[in-house]
Amino acid sequence: MSLHPGTGPSGFSPPPTSAGRPLAPAPGVSTPELLIAKVRGRRPALFLSAIVLIAVAAAAGYFYDNLPAPIENWMLLTAAALVILLLVFLPFLAWRAHVYTITTRRVIERSGLFVTRRRELAHVRGYSVQMRRGPLQRLAGSGTLILSNGVDEPMRITRVPQVALVHEVLIDQVEVNQILAHRDGQAPPES
Repeated sequence: MSLHPGTGPSGFSPPPTSAGRPLAPAPGVSTPELLIAKVRGRRPALFLSAIVLIAVAAAAGYFYDNLPAPIENWMLLTAAALVILLLVFLPFLAWRAHVYTITTRRVIERSGLFVTRRRELAHVRGYSVQMRRGPLQRLAGSGTLILSNGVDEPMRITRVPQVALVHEVLIDQVEVNQILAHRDGQAPPES
């Protein structure tokens, strides 16, 4: 999980406050969209890729020049490169291409290597946030968040580090955005 530059040691910077309350923009004034966090999931697939990379490098190093004909060295290197491409490089690209961005206005899911797919959930529309943690995820301090607005397919954010903190931030963002939208939707008092 990468965080916005200038965040505190816990990963999130608290909003500026006045007398213990967050500062709110004046009614009718749009608030800037700020980055809260970027989350990438599915790290266990990269662990398997790292093991494959080490095994292929060891096998190629051991068998290089130990084969009967010199042309077989090139075959060995070509096969090793192909295995590394398919089982190490492509899974890394797939992991790198799937990112969840949490901002002060919405949650954005972007995925895809060659064709990019993008989904958004606006905080102002509201959605439920469900947190699931298995025994191993509890030990690692991670978990899965399921965001559902009741209309679209739920958005699953897997392997979220500091999942309890991200869960609270999402709930707070939904509440703040709905309060600001309600306040801005009210008719101004007539003079």
